[in-house]
Amino acid sequence: MTRSPSRMLTLLSLLQTRRDWPGRVLAERLGISDRTLRRDVDHLRELGYRIRAVKGPDGGYRLEAGAELPPLLFDDDQAVAIALALGTAAGSGAADGESALRALKTVRRVMPSRLRHRIDGMAFTTLPTESAALVAPEVLVAVSAAVSAREVLRFDYLAVGRDRDAPEARRRAEPHHVVFSDGRWYLLAWDLDADDWRVYRMDRMRPRIPTGPRFTPREVPGGDVHDFLAGRFKGSGGGSAWPCTGEVVLELPAREAAPFVHDGVVEELAPDRCRLVLGAWSWTALAAAIGRFDAPVAEVAPRALADAFALLSRRFADAAQAPRIGESALGPGRNDEEEGSGD
Repeated sequence: MTRSPSRMLTLLSLLQTRRDWPGRVLAERLGISDRTLRRDVDHLRELGYRIRAVKGPDGGYRLEAGAELPPLLFDDDQAVAIALALGTAAGSGAADGESALRALKTVRRVMPSRLRHRIDGMAFTTLPTESAALVAPEVLVAVSAAVSAREVLRFDYLAVGRDRDAPEARRRAEPHHVVFSDGRWYLLAWDLDADDWRVYRMDRMRPRIPTGPRFTPREVPGGDVHDFLAGRFKGSGGGSAWPCTGEVVLELPAREAAPFVHDGVVEELAPDRCRLVLGAWSWTALAAAIGRFDAPVAEVAPRALADAFALLSRRFADAAQAPRIGESALGPGRNDEEEGSGD
């Protein structure tokens, strides 16, 4: 019989509830044989939990005291995952570094020594994402609770680009999903006033209490939350694809283009020639993104992308003739007063 992690946790929980447990009773409670129970106890001992065999007519087991919290059952991979999650929490915008470190110390204290040494041997530095925005823990808790309870959420919201001192807009929405992406936390919700789906940045939300009535969740367009949000973040009205996708042939080796295509596709056509399929939120933005490869473009599709290249070429040509910042149209170091001072 294989060892079940859930059974191990149940065994540890039972050992906590009383001083001594007869082996026969423990085996009956767990629905296993005496032999399997002995193996489970031996496995817990291997992990570092101190379980003493109690002598007597029935024989049994006793969990040694000493931990302030219930013993935790983690294998090596789980211990590493916990350390990584708490160690990188500050960069997620969900908690400050001090709280995460205190949580890690609390969990570490009740782990077996072998796993404590494993965690202590991990040392790394987390650099925050450039777009990361801190969200107060109470906001995460309040919004997540409304999602779980399926209750209408009332909140104040500071829109993007507004003055921080300006009054916040009142919102009423049916919260559906809390999402973390690229250093920011978002709420996907059905806005009751706009009668449409909205994605709110949670660092700009101020939940109000009490929450509203319960609601029946609506189906996300397309049925897939991931695809729907991926499309919204790309500026698409539906699906996860970019609104504008085109392809070009670049006079550039595929190996030099590949590191910068992100979610695009690059295909080698010759040692110094490749086909690039890329997307963006507009044709002009796509043309500009292709321009950053700094290589001649041999073929273009569709026509809308070619028109965007033409538009950008005119704009860049005008920009090349525009006055430099800090200089007037009369030339460097001169102004109108200087021009007329000799009269």
